[in-house]
Amino acid sequence: MKATGNSAIIKRPRVTLRISRNNLSFTAIDRVAADQVIFEPYTVKSGISMAANLREAFRTSELLARNFERAQILIDAPVLLIPVEEYSEETRETLYLHSFPATAGSVILSNTLPHANAVAVYAINKDLKLVIDDHFPDVRFIPLMQPIWSHLHQRSFTGVRRKQYAYFHDDKVDIFSFDKNRFKFCNSFEAAHSRDAVYFLLSVWKQLMMDAEKDELHLVGNIPDKDWLMEALHRFIMKVYVISPSADFNRAPITEIKGIPYDLITLFIKGR
Repeated sequence: MKATGNSAIIKRPRVTLRISRNNLSFTAIDRVAADQVIFEPYTVKSGISMAANLREAFRTSELLARNFERAQILIDAPVLLIPVEEYSEETRETLYLHSFPATAGSVILSNTLPHANAVAVYAINKDLKLVIDDHFPDVRFIPLMQPIWSHLHQRSFTGVRRKQYAYFHDDKVDIFSFDKNRFKFCNSFEAAHSRDAVYFLLSVWKQLMMDAEKDELHLVGNIPDKDWLMEALHRFIMKVYVISPSADFNRAPITEIKGIPYDLITLFIKGR
């Protein structure tokens, strides 16, 4: 497999299922494909559960018809971040359900984030997990933001100024910042519209006491009404940048695939 920059696209023969509230897609490495990767979005049917949509996808998807035995599931779910030194397997479910009571009845999972000295606790619907487990004997689960956090944490050490990051996806914006090897801030907001996004971005900026002239705001993803949003932000923050996946990953072929989310690009190039 051809290397890209200092890292190579994941070589393991796994299919990746990206699952969010209203979106579902399947991705796998294909050495014959022009972009080295096949990305197959699935049209989700409203009115039925995501588990039912996935069952239907197993009957109709060309990529899933290849009968992969191994899968990785990139799941978009609320995440509770717990410092490593305070994490306990016995209390994680209680803490998570207290923080996100609407997820009651789900399966609670966790992943360690070594770069940030934290454990990400998140949930997946029981029926959805059952469908996945029924089709793949080898499954690993990843919170959707994990590859983003890991990659942008490395970028946060570039230069001397503090940085606030915002990833736009699935009509939401995840805003986060690091202080060396810790999260300084991390939260997710509903932001289908640019006006909402500006409010949240500036509120967090103020909360973190960032410097409007010296510190940096970096945006990436499916940014709503980008031109208006950038103009609005520049009224208050001097250094606002949009991360280009192509430039960020040295023009890797996967970045040219139409519609592929930045989180999937990051996962395939940088890993978890």
